Amino acid sequence: MPDLNTAFETAFADSKQLSERPDNPTLLKLYALYKQATEGDNQGKKPSFSDIVGRAKWDAWEKLKGTAQDAAKQQYIDLVASLRG
Repeated sequence: MPDLNTAFETAFADSKQLSERPDNPTLLKLYALYKQATEGDNQGKKPSFSDIVGRAKWDAWEKLKGTAQDAAKQQYIDLVASLRG
């Protein structure tokens, strides 16, 4: 069984090869889990209200505050696996 980091890297590569583009809420979840897994808690400044995409990404990541990086990696792996069918 591959270690968590290898499985995470594989899932990240797989996420770019999906047959169908996920919907926006799923894309935000993938983004947030990736950021939490690779950088930990969001330390960035909240984007302005006019930056709709940036704000949505920031909010999605912020919701994961306190999630361990390994837990975020596993959630990311599981989500990509579910998208692959």
